[in-house]
Amino acid sequence: MPVIITMTMIRLIRTGTAMNESAALLKLMSWLSPVFPIGGFAYSAGLEQAVHAGDVTGRGSLADWIEAQLVHGAQRNDALILVQAHRCAADKAKLAELSDLCRALCVSHERLSETIGQGTSFVDAVSHWVGPGHFPGRETPLPVAVGIAAGIEGIAPRLTTGAYLHAFVSNQLQCAIRLSVVGQDGAAQALAGLEAAIAKTAEHAVNATLDDLGGAAFIADIASMNHETLERRLFLS
Repeated sequence: MPVIITMTMIRLIRTGTAMNESAALLKLMSWLSPVFPIGGFAYSAGLEQAVHAGDVTGRGSLADWIEAQLVHGAQRNDALILVQAHRCAADKAKLAELSDLCRALCVSHERLSETIGQGTSFVDAVSHWVGPGHFPGRETPLPVAVGIAAGIEGIAPRLTTGAYLHAFVSNQLQCAIRLSVVGQDGAAQALAGLEAAIAKTAEHAVNATLDDLGGAAFIADIASMNHETLERRLFLS
């Protein structure tokens, strides 16, 4: 018997799709919100050291610093790993290997602590949505943990990756405000200018494989290492 699709059915389909997208967005906003208890406010990913060394002095250099991490640095690799975790969210063996790879890519002790610490807290907090049995362990690195949760919940990888990177950028800008590099208006201007880089990195991650891992943000990596000995610091990384 042929199925007759009416305008009413089309509207229902469209409405259902919009509601699904809205539900996915709300979950990501919850998981990546500043109030989600993963301690993101405590980490600067080397930005504090960059400010101390004079590499970041205002809005322009701040935006360049963040964009370099998105396009060429650790956040690019995190995005790729997140997408791979999303794709194999039901395969514990592959997730364990991916977690090991993610930890191995951390260039400094602080970067490793940041990735594992936030991942551990994320696994605990997201248990209200996704049971802990889906993760390869409590010390699952953050990008792997977010990828698994989104994969289990059926949230699109492109949307997840974009939200993940946006949360990183927002946190960097909050750190910059606390470090008196920019004010709120300057941070908002920088955020507007970084949207294209966020979208570009998210798109690249969705179409990439693990063979595309790599980076060239050496100054940011060195800043992360040097921060380990910085005295009188505000942030843990």
